[in-house]
Amino acid sequence: MRDLWNTLPALYGTSAFVIFLVTRIVLTLFTRVDNAPASTWPGIFLRGLWFDLATIGVLLMPFLIFAVITPERWRQTRFHVYLGRFVAWLLIAALLFGAIGEFFFWLEFSTRYNFIALDYLIYTQEVIGNIRESYPVNTLLVAIGSVAAIAVWALRGWLRSIETGPYSARTRLYLAVLLVLWPLAAFGLTNLDQMYGSGNNYADELSGNGLYSLAAAFRRNELDYDRFYATIPDDRAKAILQQLGVKRVGGAMDVLAEDRAARPLPDFLLRRPRHVVMITVESLSGEFVGALGGKPGWTPNIDRIAARGLLFERLFATGTRTVRGLEATTLGTPPIPGQAIVRRPNNGQLTTIGGILAHQGFASVFVYGGYSYFDNMAAYYSGNDYAVLDRTDFPAHTIPAENIWGVADEGLFANVDALLSKPGATEKPHFVQVMTTSNHRPYTYPDGRIDVPSPGGREGGVKYTDYAIGRFLDEAAQREWFKDTLFVIIADHCASVAGKVELPVAGYHVPMVFYGPEIVKPGRISGNISQIDVPPTLLDLLGQPGEGFFFGRSVRELQGAPRGVFVSNYQSLGYYKNDLLTVLKPGKVVESFAVDPDTFEMTPAGVDPQLRDEAIAYYQTASRQFKAGELVAPWYAGSN
Repeated sequence: MRDLWNTLPALYGTSAFVIFLVTRIVLTLFTRVDNAPASTWPGIFLRGLWFDLATIGVLLMPFLIFAVITPERWRQTRFHVYLGRFVAWLLIAALLFGAIGEFFFWLEFSTRYNFIALDYLIYTQEVIGNIRESYPVNTLLVAIGSVAAIAVWALRGWLRSIETGPYSARTRLYLAVLLVLWPLAAFGLTNLDQMYGSGNNYADELSGNGLYSLAAAFRRNELDYDRFYATIPDDRAKAILQQLGVKRVGGAMDVLAEDRAARPLPDFLLRRPRHVVMITVESLSGEFVGALGGKPGWTPNIDRIAARGLLFERLFATGTRTVRGLEATTLGTPPIPGQAIVRRPNNGQLTTIGGILAHQGFASVFVYGGYSYFDNMAAYYSGNDYAVLDRTDFPAHTIPAENIWGVADEGLFANVDALLSKPGATEKPHFVQVMTTSNHRPYTYPDGRIDVPSPGGREGGVKYTDYAIGRFLDEAAQREWFKDTLFVIIADHCASVAGKVELPVAGYHVPMVFYGPEIVKPGRISGNISQIDVPPTLLDLLGQPGEGFFFGRSVRELQGAPRGVFVSNYQSLGYYKNDLLTVLKPGKVVESFAVDPDTFEMTPAGVDPQLRDEAIAYYQTASRQFKAGELVAPWYAGSN
């Protein structure tokens, strides 16, 4: 076996192992013992060894092949010597680059590379631009290259031993056996689910390997519900949903013929609005909003607006990405596993709120401060009867500052104001969904607006977006269309979902405010509400038909009744009701956690059979209906 040690694959594999181990040690120490107790460390490093060895087995495949087939006379050439050293430098530099990237990814998401990282790889312009604007990239690259060069110099003795010693037939046999057995073991004996089970989500994530998790996320890009998750008979699922008041499963839905305007007004409404402007705020966690007991002084304008409007104290986002928030607030469907519908094929001509209103004579518009091709937003919205405006449509004089993610939010709102203030524009009712970008790394914005200089980190991003919203509403109050407009301020998702459990309920708690001095009575609603309840609620307030197209229900129908809400990541599907979180996971696993209603602290609990079946009924039905094309709008169904 000594001969095997004196081979380039051994040196490359050892280098990878050391970098993986140091990465795990650094992340574990950074996470601190209050999040990952010392009692979890043996499991972290033992399971980590398992995943590191599996990853190395795959990484070494090309080097093992090259070592087995390369003739001995080639190995003695100067070119081969230099090539081996250059590959060692390149491999170490690449792995160091990945390790540093993982550290920054952990800072943002408290997970190893996962589905989010995979999504970001698709949008290289925004992601690379964001990295360049947020971090000293050139300095980091020089440092990585230098450290890799020092490492190769430190390994020079081992390299000389490899370069001068011949590969015996036995050595090549060993290498050939490793080439066959190691990757087979990596593919056949390991899977991502082996990361989980410690009872502490930080420990589970730390035990993984970033490259392995990234590859697993690629394989699990789309998860077929029926294959991976617990199911119940369709008839039972339909009966459960009907009992819960979900009209979506009620058979033929000629709901556009309903006269909704004749219904009594909800008790919190003064009169029906003519227009709706929904401001979807990037990463606005409930913990940032003073009106929800969050950071004092971070959101003075939203707090002021909340005091004058209707504040929803317990709204929960369905996911951890913008596309999940957009999916929920347009389609009113629980989050199906894998990609959000916004980013999937066959996602046009669906029964979105914008499409329903456009069919009823509204102008439905999506306005985004960035490039709307990002996350497939332009295709999704334009394919569902919205007009789409983004930064490429904004006149230069309306943009006070911009970064790779988008224009400063005040510039975004200036263009929304211009859209609605054009002569004759509001002769037609408008439904406008606005998506902000400033509360996002690199957190740059015009100077002199708030008390935190740019770039201002998370605090500056939140405060600046709050400033821009307050300024927009103050200026809109001078417009003729203001008195007839309902403004909805809602977050797309929280800034972070880090926690000791995989789906920490607190990490999905977001604000929502209905505001319109002549439309909405001031007040608070304290019951649990899901983002999927927003589309039917807005149709109810507008007096427009179509609520029956959604899995969510109007807030009017939810008041006084216990309500299940939905929280998810790309593979775990949560259903929060009666202070219990039921989680559906791949492998047909069902888990449950008791949730403190005030602190959102979570502890493992027994699975409630009724809540389990309710969760399955929602997620199973939504997944099957999308897959079968049953979410297509009826006015398009005949053309498909």
